[in-house]
Amino acid sequence: MTTITVDAILFDMDGTLIDSTPGVLQAWAIFSKDYNLGDPAEIAHSAHGRRLYDTLKELCKLDDEVKLQAEIVRFEEAVINGGPFALPGALDLIQQLITGAPIGKFGWTIVTSATNVYTPSALAKCLVPLPSAGYITSNDVSNGKPHPDPYLAGAKKCGVDATNCLVIEDAIAGLKAGKNAGSKTLAVCTSTPREVISASDANPDFIVEDLTRVSAKWVGQKIELTIAA
Repeated sequence: MTTITVDAILFDMDGTLIDSTPGVLQAWAIFSKDYNLGDPAEIAHSAHGRRLYDTLKELCKLDDEVKLQAEIVRFEEAVINGGPFALPGALDLIQQLITGAPIGKFGWTIVTSATNVYTPSALAKCLVPLPSAGYITSNDVSNGKPHPDPYLAGAKKCGVDATNCLVIEDAIAGLKAGKNAGSKTLAVCTSTPREVISASDANPDFIVEDLTRVSAKWVGQKIELTIAA
């Protein structure tokens, strides 16, 4: 059992707070057929954690911006239709951060590689509250994960320095983004096996099975987290 204190928690969304796997596989099956990409499951695994803008542009050879944006919308509609759901412990942990938060203090936000259209729809479908600080989507940064920009922007949303934050992620690219931003990182093994995370160069500070292993409470202006690895 480990206890740490931070100014804010920066959550990834898909694979960390919610699970969109059925919809993602459904969407990649559609796009694999349309663009002759190969095994949808393999593509979904390799693309996990990256911006859809980057993966569709690269894999589908979409250089026309209008066409690319239209395909992003089509992909995300297929994911929503697949039925995302909240992952274990996610709603409880967020409620702990909301309860007792000092007035005017933003203790958490969501930093996702999804778009500003998909994000609120997916969160609403999973009954995940929207952060009062707002959130960061792929539309808000020029460089996606593993670049530090998304998590630097998330820390700024909360009015704190990224070095005083904990990034919670399930993807190697996201863990690297958090580390590159100077944050402590916690990996959840909800999409990537523990042994794969441990063998990677992401080097998270903590690894847990899921968010049922993490609890939080406000102590003054800080968040105290208990992590049962």
